[in-house]
Amino acid sequence: MRKKIAVTAALLLLITVLSGCTDYKKPINAESTGIWNEYFVWPLSQFISYVADLFSGSYGLAIIVTTIIVRLVLLPLMIKQVKSSKAMQDVQPEIKKLREKYSSKDQKTQKKLQEETMKLFQEHKVNPLAGCFPIVIQMPILIAFYHAIMRTQEIKQHDFLWFSLGHADPYHILPIIAGLTTFVQQKLMLGRTGNANPQMAMMMYIFPIFIAGMAFYFPAALALYWVVGNIFMVVQTYFVYAPKKSEKIDQTGGAKKK
Repeated sequence: MRKKIAVTAALLLLITVLSGCTDYKKPINAESTGIWNEYFVWPLSQFISYVADLFSGSYGLAIIVTTIIVRLVLLPLMIKQVKSSKAMQDVQPEIKKLREKYSSKDQKTQKKLQEETMKLFQEHKVNPLAGCFPIVIQMPILIAFYHAIMRTQEIKQHDFLWFSLGHADPYHILPIIAGLTTFVQQKLMLGRTGNANPQMAMMMYIFPIFIAGMAFYFPAALALYWVVGNIFMVVQTYFVYAPKKSEKIDQTGGAKKK
């Protein structure tokens, strides 16, 4: 467990270092060097510009389309996260029994509790860190979006709806929508999984505030990316958790098989 946490933390640190090793004020172009520039920022900048050409030069629509494409690419990973959350829900009764069995707070008992809990996870093929992976994967994408926007003049200076893509929303409408859609997405996920973990319930309120706070200062294009991504996640969560016809019959008191 500790090794997995250490690996995740190391990966987050690596992403931060990679993204911070480039000058975000320097325009991005085909001559830009470095792994981050060549394989993340420049391709994303080019792709957004390509999609914008398909929509009469609208970079706002291009970012919406690009966001949907990114979410579709990440869809298998997101579905895996959802299934892992459902599996975690299923083993909660067993975890509760283990905690009651090993309720003593001495070091030996707590170590035994950790061992039995990990054994339970392995038997049911549950990865307690699966929920972190989508966030880790999205971090370089989000940072690459920021660099592509700020280092591509055509995107940075483009106006879409009531805001400029390269500047914060002057009316703070997008940040508020970003926070609200994040809350709806988190609440829907929590309600569908039935996870009553107090920490998860707390994050349902803290995370939307955190996202809205960042969106107040970040370029509006990033807030737009987050809003579209959240809406996609809400629809995805609904369909992934939508009960099958057989389940609906059982829930409405249909005839049971003998």
